[in-house]
Amino acid sequence: MNQIDEEERKRIIESSPVGTFALMAMVVGSMVIAWLFLYFGVFIPRGGIN
Repeated sequence: MNQIDEEERKRIIESSPVGTFALMAMVVGSMVIAWLFLYFGVFIPRGGIN
């Protein structure tokens, strides 16, 4: 197995999880798009409550 030195291990631990933030942004963005589609594509065209 490939061994890493202490300096490399410290750099990895202190770095931010960029991939996780990108995945979270994509999920939140898709949820906002889905909500906007439901609101403007389904709820608004049906009109108010009678």
